[in-house]
Amino acid sequence: ISPRINRNIPTTLLVEEIDSIIKSIDMSKKYALRDKASLILLYASGLRVSELIDLKLKSLLLKEGFIRVFGKSEKERIVPLGNKAVLHIQNYIFNLRPLLAKQGKSGGFVFLNRNGGHLTRMSIWNILHENCIRAGITKKVSPHVFRHSFATHLLEGGADLRAVQEMLGHSNITTTQIYTHIDKTYLKEVHKQYHPLA
Repeated sequence: ISPRINRNIPTTLLVEEIDSIIKSIDMSKKYALRDKASLILLYASGLRVSELIDLKLKSLLLKEGFIRVFGKSEKERIVPLGNKAVLHIQNYIFNLRPLLAKQGKSGGFVFLNRNGGHLTRMSIWNILHENCIRAGITKKVSPHVFRHSFATHLLEGGADLRAVQEMLGHSNITTTQIYTHIDKTYLKEVHKQYHPLA
């Protein structure tokens, strides 16, 4: 059997970089509440962009702090959100979504475009791209980079690999193990920076 080729280690962002992207959203703009809620949710839950745009209101369990996600091959998983994400989603749902949904085309989707239909992948890319520019982030950032960052930051913080696998909706743990490589790189950097013998 030929040895397994190492997968490329995905690009990730620092917590500060994600923070600056989210903070760069211009809150005076018409769709700012939606844009902020969608980017915070991407990072808070590690969703794939397709899962984000397909998310329906009935899948939000905000009181409990969870969302129900239907991933690849309609596999269901329950993902925790965190208080910050819950607040921003509620803010968007109560204050902006009703204005967008009155066209009657919402289909129960959480994130809507200006015509009341559900957002496309391209819309999310554009929202992200625009705010990366505003934040001065020069790395190539895609919605998937937010997913990678979610997993990496959890593991760096000491989260269990199986728990991260469950949250990402990976059927195979080896898919999740790619993030331990990043974690090792990070540990090596920390060691080099702080150990007297490094």
